[in-house]
Amino acid sequence: MPTVSPALGFIPSPSSGVVHLGPLTIHLYGVTLLVAILLCVWMTSVRWRRRGGESDLVIRVAVWGVAFGIVGARAYHDLTSWNEVPSPKWQGVFEVWRGGLGIWGGILLGTIAGVIVVRRAGAGAARFMDATAPGLLLAQGIGRIGNWWNQELYGKPTTLPWGLKISLAHRAGIAPQYLNAKAYQPTFLYELLWDLAGVALLLWLDRRYRFRPPALFALYVSYYCFGRFFEELLRIDPSHHFLGLRLNAWVSVVVFACSSGFFAWWQLRGGRDRPRQEPPSGRRPRPLPQGPRMAIPRGRVR
Repeated sequence: MPTVSPALGFIPSPSSGVVHLGPLTIHLYGVTLLVAILLCVWMTSVRWRRRGGESDLVIRVAVWGVAFGIVGARAYHDLTSWNEVPSPKWQGVFEVWRGGLGIWGGILLGTIAGVIVVRRAGAGAARFMDATAPGLLLAQGIGRIGNWWNQELYGKPTTLPWGLKISLAHRAGIAPQYLNAKAYQPTFLYELLWDLAGVALLLWLDRRYRFRPPALFALYVSYYCFGRFFEELLRIDPSHHFLGLRLNAWVSVVVFACSSGFFAWWQLRGGRDRPRQEPPSGRRPRPLPQGPRMAIPRGRVR
């Protein structure tokens, strides 16, 4: 395959994703995930307080949701990409700082843990899920910067001026025809921009319409899956394939269909989520809409 070069420039990759401070070793992949989590907690706290809730519940959900989310994300990666787990395997399955988190497992297990915490607190789980949706998408976008630190999950060779430089040491496992490229598609950047645009979209929709919870959460899942499908068409990291598509592309299709179908069915069905009790602050939750079954414009929000 002929060598390809960027047309005008390129995006450099860091020489190392680790910082040594004396005896302390800091993995920047982990630092990036920590920043992403903190931003998610902040945004969710702001949105939950506006709904009459307390930040204390958000923090409790974050502690349990993040813990189980990491377990789920790592388990998904280990199960679907066992050949990528570092050796020795018994140790590599736990080495999260070396990359390898499957977002699908993280969302599933983290959501289950969060719903249990919210319900035990006597609050409305569906309303809380809608409050978290933009923050989760923000965290996913910021978290992708960790892939840049690790020089992983990049896309096909490109001559675009924003092609990503990847060192030879981080090209192991890709197809031979891609080894000699000068730059690759920066899929981490594409997902970051897609997710940030999605955060703005979800916030606008939430202000403009009154959806029946957890409709906004369903929209978040559908939006992410739609973009993730096209991202998977660009990626060249090792992956299992089925009928010519990567495994995660098929997961995107299935989850998109389920979440979109649920959104339409739930809105037409007229389901609603009622908090079990008054929030501890004594502030009443924002009332749910009455009347038309479909989402209705909110009008100006003061």
